[in-house]
Amino acid sequence: MTHRMKLTAIAAVALTFAGLHSAHADTYPSKPINIIVPFSPGGVTDVMARLVATKLQEDLGAAVIVVNKPGAGTIIATNYVAKSPADGYNILMAASSFTIGPSLYKEKAGYDPEKNFKPISLLATVPHLLVVNPKLPITDVASLVKSMKGSDNAKANFGSSGAGTSNHLEGELFASMAGIRPDHIPFKGSVPALTAIAGNDVSFMFVDIAAAKPFLDSGKIRALAVTTAKRSALLPQLPTVEESGLKSFNATPWLGFVAPAGTPDSVIATLNKSLAKMQNDAQVKERFASMGIEPVFNSAADFHKFMLSDRAKWEAVITQAQISAVD
Repeated sequence: MTHRMKLTAIAAVALTFAGLHSAHADTYPSKPINIIVPFSPGGVTDVMARLVATKLQEDLGAAVIVVNKPGAGTIIATNYVAKSPADGYNILMAASSFTIGPSLYKEKAGYDPEKNFKPISLLATVPHLLVVNPKLPITDVASLVKSMKGSDNAKANFGSSGAGTSNHLEGELFASMAGIRPDHIPFKGSVPALTAIAGNDVSFMFVDIAAAKPFLDSGKIRALAVTTAKRSALLPQLPTVEESGLKSFNATPWLGFVAPAGTPDSVIATLNKSLAKMQNDAQVKERFASMGIEPVFNSAADFHKFMLSDRAKWEAVITQAQISAVD
């Protein structure tokens, strides 16, 4: 075989592989897609993931399987996806902890949200409520702050579902912006913390609507405001914390999809396009509302900007409050 013939043969092989690669990209997905959920089965995130998986499966024509990998504050699932092949067949249902983790766990987190992942789409925001005991003479944010600043208030504290959780960080952000210094009282979950609010053992806390609803309905707690930048469609009568006088306060827990870094843009686009179709899906909107969350499907670029801002905000709170999950 002459040198020219060898070059021709090599070029033919290269073109064949290029064609195969292009065909593979065009036919995504050609096998089951795994949605890796960093929480146990049965929770709000898991239920939401299964609903979204069903819709993706119907639209893409391929099996979409929810795989639960709980543990280590979502680190186990996150690192599993970070180390998965960058082909779009293992994607992570990321929560607010995704951008918080590196600041909270330092190098033990084992991943970098920007270097190890590509954003696909924001899925939902999770409005949190600022709640107090209804027997207290506190009816708005201003009266709560005034109470916390009172020299005779020996119980200036706030509860959370655990150290380093989103509602812990929200409490720290609120305290910093309001110029108060309440003690943080961590509990093992939202229900014990809400029970402490109902018993007037804790002054205030931030909590998601789903967890708060039974306590609100029974009159055991009072909601003062929502944490989001705009009023929540789920509780439109409640003002935002910012409306209530704490300017620029905005704490928006979220859920979204990310893929391993290196995932082809065409795959990201396919997933994003399919997810975007759920924005006006009546079943999705109704189910999300029943779980106290609001659907927000956006572009990968907008999701990236959102995560950058979210990471910077909570990194500053964690640094200022000297919070660490590292032993």
